[in-house]
Amino acid sequence: MASLVFSSSSSSSLISRSSLTSRNNESRCRFPARVSVRCQLTEPLKFENGKPCIPVLNDQTMPGFFSLRQDKVQNNDTRLRIFSGTANPSLSQEIACYMGLDLGKIKIKRFADGEIYVQLQESVRGCDVYLVQPTCPPANENLMELLIMIDACRRASAKNITAVIPYFGYARADRKTQGRESIAAKLVANLITEAGANRVLACDLHSGQSMGYFDIPVDHVYGQPVILDYLASKTICSNDLVVVSPDVGGVARARAFAKKLSDAPLAIVDKRRHGHNVAEVMNLIGDVRGKVAVMVDDMIDTAGTIAKGAALLHQEGAREVYACSTHAVFSPPAIERLSSGLFQEVIITNTIPVSEKNYFPQLTVLSVANLLGETIWRVHDDCSGTFDHYSSLGID
Repeated sequence: MASLVFSSSSSSSLISRSSLTSRNNESRCRFPARVSVRCQLTEPLKFENGKPCIPVLNDQTMPGFFSLRQDKVQNNDTRLRIFSGTANPSLSQEIACYMGLDLGKIKIKRFADGEIYVQLQESVRGCDVYLVQPTCPPANENLMELLIMIDACRRASAKNITAVIPYFGYARADRKTQGRESIAAKLVANLITEAGANRVLACDLHSGQSMGYFDIPVDHVYGQPVILDYLASKTICSNDLVVVSPDVGGVARARAFAKKLSDAPLAIVDKRRHGHNVAEVMNLIGDVRGKVAVMVDDMIDTAGTIAKGAALLHQEGAREVYACSTHAVFSPPAIERLSSGLFQEVIITNTIPVSEKNYFPQLTVLSVANLLGETIWRVHDDCSGTFDHYSSLGID
């Protein structure tokens, strides 16, 4: 039977979190000061044909890659523990590296009949535990694994259990659009609460109302500032920009995004949906002729909506079209649509892992590890969840 064991890495593989802002209440913090390590990259990561070239990091292959401070890195003696599920272990490792911590030891395996087994291999009694597990495809498998992880921590006497869910599956089933439909988002929220979670940390929920489905505190962070920082580094004249919402439901998100991009003008694609995962574009509200259009959405599933929207933008005279999304679900035939030449660049984040076969030349993957890592520290230290570098978009 298949099994997966996460164990703590050596101290040479740690990356400290950046000093974003000074803490005014550091002296009042109940926890000891954190040991940090400074990381200096000799050169930026390179991309070839959409596939990131990530160097192998160890003392033999990359000597001097990490520049450590003179003080020796010691095991962090706070009561904070981070565990990773099997849905996105690379993101979990990035978060742990940013925070200067090791991932907790956990054993996750599946029996021959598909049942999931979870065992914590270190004590969490009295600890604040953070479980990183997006409920991305396969959604049911990953959701059940998260529930069992929460139950294992609860039975191990963890003080607080926070479910860190970079991508919250079933978020689109947040209301009844027809009779006799279920509201699966509320059901999943109940399951997570009843399993024993004390708090949820989510990134870019499909709609803000999903926070109200939980009977426990929810920290909602936005991945869009990461994309905004990337766009700001590109040489695009602000007068040429226009932010496009691919549907009427995303107008608030696109408006907030446009405000951060030098208060760029806004355009809206009007569409009519005839069924699930099937969309038909009707017309365009706004002017995009001769402009660089930036389409903004919270997720890309089959890419039907955003691809048809891009085709309409080109028909209306847009010079270039960029697609920006936090969650890359990429259900077939998304890759064929996105790599068909409609987009100058497709910008996503790593809330959902992207397999190698789904890379294409126009794809750019940004990391939200620093955003989630800083949020975890601030939740752990009872600090405000908003800070200057990754400011809230003010959507809610």
